[in-house]
Amino acid sequence: MRNKLFTVSKLLLPFIAIAISVLLYYYIPNNGKQKQTAHPYYLFFLAVIGSVILIEILIGLFVQSIRKRVIHKAPFLTGVIVFLALLNFVTSKTTLLPTLYFPSLDRIISLLVESRVFLLRNIGDSLKLLATGFAWGAVVGFFTGLALGYFKVVGYWLNPITKIIGPIPTTAWIPLALSTFPTTHSANVFLIAFAVWFPVTLMTSSGIQSISNVNFEVSRTLGASTIYQIVHVAIPAAMPSIFLGVFYGTVSSFATLMAVEMNGNSSGIGWYINWQKSVMMYDGVYAGLILIALICSLSLTLLFKVRDRVLTWQKGVIKW
Repeated sequence: MRNKLFTVSKLLLPFIAIAISVLLYYYIPNNGKQKQTAHPYYLFFLAVIGSVILIEILIGLFVQSIRKRVIHKAPFLTGVIVFLALLNFVTSKTTLLPTLYFPSLDRIISLLVESRVFLLRNIGDSLKLLATGFAWGAVVGFFTGLALGYFKVVGYWLNPITKIIGPIPTTAWIPLALSTFPTTHSANVFLIAFAVWFPVTLMTSSGIQSISNVNFEVSRTLGASTIYQIVHVAIPAAMPSIFLGVFYGTVSSFATLMAVEMNGNSSGIGWYINWQKSVMMYDGVYAGLILIALICSLSLTLLFKVRDRVLTWQKGVIKW
């Protein structure tokens, strides 16, 4: 009985936080300095959160996995709602923060809703650029790391070069890339590819070099060729390190994307953030930052799903 009451209280916490947020929104007067929006978008956002939680609770009555997840996530969601309530209180109800640089949640969410078509177009342009650069960097980095890790002669000549140019920040290459490549787009693709190339190369070569030499000796004794050892011994054993390099490369690629889109681009989320900052529209700046954070988070989540599927054998061996 006590456990049931504790579970019910956990599930009620997000709705209590939403109720308090609504009361703060309506019963405490605004500071009068924030630009008014056509609709109470912040309340609409809270209504969406509450509806999703309620739907998951109802589904959880019949599906145990969803029930466990919503019970586990309830305190965290409550914390998020409370944080948003405090942020909205400080920006809309008080004058503790400069209104110009700290717009209300209503303004940020309204911009996301009302400019969604224009924002989606910029997201599409950014994703095209990111996907091209990421693909080149991951493929070249994988084969470079494979060569460095497996072939000692290649490692002898290229390891020092990789260790010298790899740690240089990608943004330091922007002037050289813009003056070397024929178009800004090709220069940006190179810079994103470079940001991905180094971590993938480093972790791939490190993963192969950490494989016990016994594995290669046994396969060689059984008549395995070099190609067979690479495909069936080196790559599978180094796969955890390869995925780690891809994760690092993903984060670096998003940081580089933001930097390169502020140099000569006429579209993209990075360009949009820079444009909004130049016209002192900081609700647009925050909206762009929220979008790029969501896209990066979704990309990493997808990569984790792929890793979990590929490296199923790791479950029970290491802590996930």
